[in-house]
Amino acid sequence: MAKKSAQRSERRNQARRMLNRAAKSKVRTSIKKFEAALLAGDKEAASTLMHDSFKLLDSAANKKVMHRNTVDRKKSRMAHAFNKLA
Repeated sequence: MAKKSAQRSERRNQARRMLNRAAKSKVRTSIKKFEAALLAGDKEAASTLMHDSFKLLDSAANKKVMHRNTVDRKKSRMAHAFNKLA
């Protein structure tokens, strides 16, 4: 049988894992919506979705769910794609 502290750690890790997965899922969904708006050529919707995605990405980076460089890279690529549309 595992030690009590190991059991507590496992419960804590499981809770954190679920929160991290939820945060990453929100980010991915937001980016997919942005890309769909880009393909449709809807500049206004793409702009709104891009800013929403940026907020979610920054939040994920601040919570250490995603690495800061990963977030910056994703934001840069999104901005570049948006500017191509404009």
